[in-house]
Amino acid sequence: MQRLGRSIMLPVAVLPVAAILSGIGYWITSAAGSNLVSAFLSAAGGALLDNIALLFAVGVSIGMATKADGTAALAGLVSWLVVTTLLKPETVLLFTGVGNVNEVDPAFLRVQNVFVGIICGLIGAWCYDRFKDTKLPDALSFFSGKRSVAIVTAGFSLVLAIVLFFVWPFVYGGLVGFGEWIVTLGPLGAGIYGFFNRLLIPVGLHHALNSVFWFDVAGINDLNNFLAGEGTYGVTGQYMTGFFPVMMFGLPGAALAMYLTAKTTRKKLAYGILLSGAFASFFVGVTEPLEFAFMFLAPVLYLVHALFMGISMVISAILPVRMGFGFSGGFIDLVLNWTNPMAENPWLIPVMGVFWFLIYFGVFYFFIKRFNLKTPGREDDEILEEDTEYDSRSKDDAYLITGARFIDALGGKENIVELDNCATRLRMEVADVSKVDDTALKRAGAAGTMKPGGKAVQVVYGLNVQFVKDAMEDLISGRAQVPSGAAPERASTSPVASPDAGGTGVLTDARPTTLRLRQPVAGRVVPLSEVPDPTFADGLMGPGVAVEPTGDTVIAPAAATVGATFDTGHAIALVLGDGTELLIHVGIDTVSMKGDGFETLVEKGQRVSEGTPLLRFDRAKIAAAGHPTITAIVVLNNAGATVELR
Repeated sequence: MQRLGRSIMLPVAVLPVAAILSGIGYWITSAAGSNLVSAFLSAAGGALLDNIALLFAVGVSIGMATKADGTAALAGLVSWLVVTTLLKPETVLLFTGVGNVNEVDPAFLRVQNVFVGIICGLIGAWCYDRFKDTKLPDALSFFSGKRSVAIVTAGFSLVLAIVLFFVWPFVYGGLVGFGEWIVTLGPLGAGIYGFFNRLLIPVGLHHALNSVFWFDVAGINDLNNFLAGEGTYGVTGQYMTGFFPVMMFGLPGAALAMYLTAKTTRKKLAYGILLSGAFASFFVGVTEPLEFAFMFLAPVLYLVHALFMGISMVISAILPVRMGFGFSGGFIDLVLNWTNPMAENPWLIPVMGVFWFLIYFGVFYFFIKRFNLKTPGREDDEILEEDTEYDSRSKDDAYLITGARFIDALGGKENIVELDNCATRLRMEVADVSKVDDTALKRAGAAGTMKPGGKAVQVVYGLNVQFVKDAMEDLISGRAQVPSGAAPERASTSPVASPDAGGTGVLTDARPTTLRLRQPVAGRVVPLSEVPDPTFADGLMGPGVAVEPTGDTVIAPAAATVGATFDTGHAIALVLGDGTELLIHVGIDTVSMKGDGFETLVEKGQRVSEGTPLLRFDRAKIAAAGHPTITAIVVLNNAGATVELR
């Protein structure tokens, strides 16, 4: 689900601007009539908003494929075109033999929806992964490899179209009937409608419900009656009013909560999508950019959002407040319809909005922090750092060589059952510990090897251990091969130097040096040998000291550049002005907490002065998880260094 959510971010990123353009165009039309400017802006925004499902088909296909490739995007587009062309009313007319298009089941007027777009994208991604390396006989060799992907995708899409041809009308008709039933329930029915309106957005079936309440399907015609100034005062508009407080205030409150809980190193990324989405929701009432930003990453939050929408609809239906819209429940429609004859006490909407802003902010913030939900800016590393064309990492030949040697020294890829890493070491479970060759690991570049017990093995490497782990995974899966003719030297472990730039590596220097540093965290200073982890206590990573912390914030012990940060937040690496590489590691085995209780306050490459806060941690949470809080301060590239804290 996280991977799907990340894939959807690609098309969602273009929606806020499109929504704002459409909203401004609608506002100009309502205030000054149709003109060249309003027509241009509305068409520009509609070009994307009217084709959101198509954008999803392409975005999901390229994002869900194992590698972001234009062929995968083409496959998603092919699937979408096949399915929607076969199911459009004009084509269905030929299948069924009815008299004219107006007699075709209305369900097929709504087949171009987000749900179908996502399904088509998934088909395209799967076909790309499965058939991109297909080899055909020589006579058909032109269609081998990636050229076969679109052809196979079209075949699977034909099957999907046949299934939807029979299933879709029943689903759509069932929802219309359901809507006609809940009309009889009064305010409670309005709440049920609001709840299912949001719940059905991911599959595009909310239009079926909307047609019952907003138009003349069941005799309500709430939207048209309100805009015409007709209907019953105090009744007309009850199926639209509750949208305003949530769209204008509630969802922006949720966006603020998601921004404040994003990892510090990713706040800028989260800021862009959340701010633009919040603005589109408030100003225009287009909520998809925000909703799709978290509905797949944190489904429980979307369920809460749907519930809140239902409650807002109930409260608005009970209170003496009525408002309607021609576009959506945003600021533009609120202002334009403020003096509508059917509008009742519209000033209550901002009052309710403040309440919903606080509710959304508080509940979203609590849920995200309490359950460590993966909202924008909090996704797992493996989700954000996959091998795509947007990935900024490089897998140098040196890491592949080191990874291959590690695999051999660990008894071969068949002996590696699980592979993970923390700040400085590989953490593995192997089938047979006796096959692990410590000497070979050391020759390959390991600073040391630990066998905590059972089938667990840890290989201490250094700050660039992530790249070695990635290289090992690529070699094990067959995605990469050991480069031929590559230099056998070990990849640099320097957090700022590349392997071919002469990086220093762990403990490659032994100059007697005394580092006098400011104590990075309040507490009692103890020898490094008292750290209950041999990696630190035995000096495998390098010399240093430790602190039994009484504070909760790690600060820079000297002016430095941030060499590396870790998304688990439990450690940070610095490069001092003289090139000394320093690791500050909070707690023992705290990597297993996966960031819960930690917050990184700086970014990689950032220059910091002495005393700059680097990371914050929750000692109570660390203790509750059963981990020591002792914090190690280690010099990585000088075995002869001595650390003194002041």
